[in-house]
Amino acid sequence: MAVSLEPKDRELLGGGRGSGIALAMRVVVRVAEAMGAEALLDISGAHIDSCLYHGPSGIDFVERLGADGATVAVPSTLNVSSLDLVEPGRFRGSAEFEADARRLMDGYVALGCAPTWTCAPYQLDRRPGFGEHVAWAESNAIVFANSVLGARTHRYGDFIDICAALTGRAPAAGLHLDEARRGSVVYELGDLRPELIDSDALAPVLGYLVGADCGVEIPVIVGLPEAQPEYRLKALGASAASSGGVGMFHAVGSTPEAPTLEAALQGRPPTRTATITAEMLRAANGRLAPQAGQRLGAVCLGTPHYSVAEFERLHALLDGRHAHPKVALYVNTSRSVWHEVQLRGWADDLLEAGVRVVQDTCTYITPVMDPFEGLALTDSAKWAHYAPGNVDVEAALAPIEDCVESAVAGAVVRRTAAWWDDPR
Repeated sequence: MAVSLEPKDRELLGGGRGSGIALAMRVVVRVAEAMGAEALLDISGAHIDSCLYHGPSGIDFVERLGADGATVAVPSTLNVSSLDLVEPGRFRGSAEFEADARRLMDGYVALGCAPTWTCAPYQLDRRPGFGEHVAWAESNAIVFANSVLGARTHRYGDFIDICAALTGRAPAAGLHLDEARRGSVVYELGDLRPELIDSDALAPVLGYLVGADCGVEIPVIVGLPEAQPEYRLKALGASAASSGGVGMFHAVGSTPEAPTLEAALQGRPPTRTATITAEMLRAANGRLAPQAGQRLGAVCLGTPHYSVAEFERLHALLDGRHAHPKVALYVNTSRSVWHEVQLRGWADDLLEAGVRVVQDTCTYITPVMDPFEGLALTDSAKWAHYAPGNVDVEAALAPIEDCVESAVAGAVVRRTAAWWDDPR
C-alpha cells in the first residue's frame, strides 16, 4: 500500500535536511508501508533503545546518521546503556566492548538525544499525556505509555526509534489507532484470597502468566482493586512484555482507557475469556520461584528502574538493618530518581545498609555485578526471565518483602504465603 506523504515528508525524503535525515525518512516510510499505513503522523517525543550495544552495526548506523550533522526533531530520551558511567569500574567485560559501548552512547548524544540512560522514561519530569503520539522503544516503556499513561506508541525497535525521532514522524498504524487499542482477551481473577489480589506480589506473576498466554493480543484484566498504584502496573506490564509480546493492557478501574470492561472492549465481545486461578498463578510463579535450600548470593531490585515510591518502600522495609555481608544487594535506577532519593534524605541510609546503586544500565543485561556463588533473588519477573541467559546467573522471583528479608538474613526467606494458600 502506498503511503500518502505530506510536502514536509517529501522534503525530508529529498534531502532537504541532509542525507542522514533522508535515510531516516526512507526507513520510516518503508516501515509504514510494511504496517499498511495510509499516512504518517506527527510525534511529540521518542525513547531510543538503539543506544544499548549489541554489535558494530549499531555504531555504523548512528555514525552514518550523524555524519551529515543530523539531529533529532523531537525531544528524545535514551534507554539504558551497556555501562554504568557513574561508576564505570563496575564493568567486567572486555576493554574493546566497553570502548564500543561508549562510542555508541556518544553517537546518540551527538544526535541531540538526552543522556537519560533509563528504561523507565515515564519516571522523568516530562512524560507524554493522554492521547499524545510518541515513538518509544524498550518493551516495558511501550506497554506503560500505552496502558498507564494512555499515550500512543507502537512497538518500535532499534533503528526505527531513532529514525522516527530524527524525522518527527511515525506510521499512522498499529497502536496509534483507536481500533488497534481495543482489548481482545479478558482475564477474570477467580476466587483468590483478598490479601493476594491486593498485594505487590501479584502483579509480576499475573503479568508473566497473561503475557505468555495472550502473546501479542491486548489483555483486559478484571478483578483488581481499582486505582492500582503505578509501580504495580509497571511490574504487570513489564512482565507481560517479557513473557509475551504485549504492547498494551487494560486493567479495569485502573488504566485510563478501561473505566469499564465495555470501554476496554470498545463495545464489542472479547475473542475469548479466561479465569485466573490460584493454581495457574502457582504454576507461573513456580517457573520463576527459588528452590528451597539454595544458597543466596545476590538480591537484584529495580527492573524496570526503581521509582521514588519503590525506594520509599525499600527504605521502610530495611528499617535501619544491613544486608548480610555475604549477599550483594543491588538496586537499578536512573540518575534522576536517585537524585530525588538523595534530596529526600534516604540515600545515606540505603548506602549504609549495603545497597549498591547501579545507574545508566541494569544488572540483567551487562556484567556489572561482582562475582558471587548461588542464587540471585529479584522482585522483577523481567529480571528473572532474562538474567539467566544474559549474564549467566541462576535467578528467582520473590516479593519485595522476601527479597529484603533474604538480603538481611543471608539466605532465602519465604514469608509471603499467599501463593501457596488454597482459594478462600
